[in-house]
Amino acid sequence: MKRSRAARRQGRAYREAAPARAADQHRSALLVMVLTLGLLIAAVAVTGGMIASSMRTRPVALAAPLHIYPVAQVLPGQCPAGTQGITGQAATGATCYRLTQGIAIHKVADLRVQKSRVKPGGYDVAVTLRPADRRAFAQLTRATVGRDLAFVVRDRLVTLPRVDMAITDGKVIVTGSPDRPSANALVRQLRY
Repeated sequence: MKRSRAARRQGRAYREAAPARAADQHRSALLVMVLTLGLLIAAVAVTGGMIASSMRTRPVALAAPLHIYPVAQVLPGQCPAGTQGITGQAATGATCYRLTQGIAIHKVADLRVQKSRVKPGGYDVAVTLRPADRRAFAQLTRATVGRDLAFVVRDRLVTLPRVDMAITDGKVIVTGSPDRPSANALVRQLRY
């Protein structure tokens, strides 16, 4: 009888211990899953951060500042000495563009050649301004809607666009290059 009672006690103890062991195993498995999921999330976050930082471009330092001036007056012929202006070529010949206070850009977020969206077969130079210059350019374009802006590099008129509306996104397209080598030459002139 003692054996059978002992055997019964062992069976009962075994049956009571089995659910406790199963619960411990489930907790352990759940803990492993939570830790694995946490590590996976951390790995994805770190990888995403590395990818995002590698996609950021470094600012491009310009070899010569890009000056952007509002045009106050357009006169035929060369600019007289001592005049705040720049001489450029128009369809009618040499033209003096009298300029007012503008801005100078020394670094840009991005500078590249792209196919023209306006002139079929032509190329443009796309300039993305840094935040501080973006704000200054937005103020300048707000104040000059309906007028021309002179883009000047090394005392040479690069382009003379008319401002139709304020440009607040910092993306400037310099148009007028008839072919890719001319656009590349402008980028080289700005960079080197």
